[in-house]
Amino acid sequence: MIDTHGIKSPKCYMSLANKLTFFRIILTPVFFIFYQLPNWFSAWFINGSAWTVPVIIFIYIVSEVTDLLDGIAARKCKETSDFGKLFDPFADTLMQLTCFLCFVLDGIFPAYLFLIIIYREFGVLFIRNLMLKKGIAMGAKLSGKIKTIMYITAGGFALAVMGIQRTGIFEFMYQYFYITANVIFIISVIISILSFIEYIFTYRKADEDARH
Repeated sequence: MIDTHGIKSPKCYMSLANKLTFFRIILTPVFFIFYQLPNWFSAWFINGSAWTVPVIIFIYIVSEVTDLLDGIAARKCKETSDFGKLFDPFADTLMQLTCFLCFVLDGIFPAYLFLIIIYREFGVLFIRNLMLKKGIAMGAKLSGKIKTIMYITAGGFALAVMGIQRTGIFEFMYQYFYITANVIFIISVIISILSFIEYIFTYRKADEDARH
C-alpha cells in the first residue's frame, strides 16, 4: 500500500527495526503507570515505594536500548524506510515527553522548560507535515540526535533523584544529582531550540529547491 505522497504504509514496513520501535511505544505508558502508582494508590504504599525504583529504571534502560537496536537493525538489514524515519523519532518523543512529565510532576524539572520542549516538538511535527506535502519524509537531524542524547542523560540523573526520594539511599548525593539533572536539562532545551531552527532552515531550503 502506498499513500498519495509515495510513502509506504506501516503494514509494508513492519520490519524488525519498526517492531522494536513499536515495543518502545508500548513501554511508554507502562513507564508512566509504574512511575505514578505511588501517587495514585498511596494507601497501598504505606511501607514505601522503593520497589518501584528498579522497575522504573529497568523500563527506562530497555526503552533506550531498543532505540539503539532499532537503528542498528534498520542499517544491518537494509530496512531503512520513509516510514521508519518518522516512526522512530515519534517513539522517541513520546517516551521523552512522558518521562519529563513525570519528573515535572515530582518537582524535579521546572514546568516552563517542559512547556518549551512541547512547543518545540509540535513545531517539528508541523514542519515534518509540510515536508510530507512535498513528498519528503524528514528524519532526525544531527542536532536532533544530540538533543536526544542530552535528553537521555538528563533523564538518567532525574531518575537518580527520584530513586533517592523513594528509597532514602545516598541522600547526601541528592543535591548533586538534582542540580546536575537540571543543568543538563537546561542545556537540552537550548539544543532543542537550535535543533528546531535547523529544521526550519532545512524546510526553507527544500522549499527553495522545489521552486527552482
